[in-house]
Amino acid sequence: MAKPMTKTQLVAALADEMGTDKKSAGTALDAVTAIITREVSGGGAVTLPGVGKIYCRERPERMVRNPATGEQFKKEADKVVKMTIAKALKDSVNG
Repeated sequence: MAKPMTKTQLVAALADEMGTDKKSAGTALDAVTAIITREVSGGGAVTLPGVGKIYCRERPERMVRNPATGEQFKKEADKVVKMTIAKALKDSVNG
């Protein structure tokens, strides 16, 4: 399995793709990240065409078990961020 791309590598690739400098590409990446964070934390969803959809889902209260002790306890309801991968990306990976 290949190592994940770091933020520095992503900014460099984005700058190359955009034909601009790394500072502008870094600012653009930070802006996109901030918009996604704000939208999803507010209960909305963001669709990145060709990549997927990022959204927040609520998990109900449930019983869980501590694997170390075997003790069961009730975990409060919470929210979790999910991502559905676009078919185009799945096809490009498998094709």
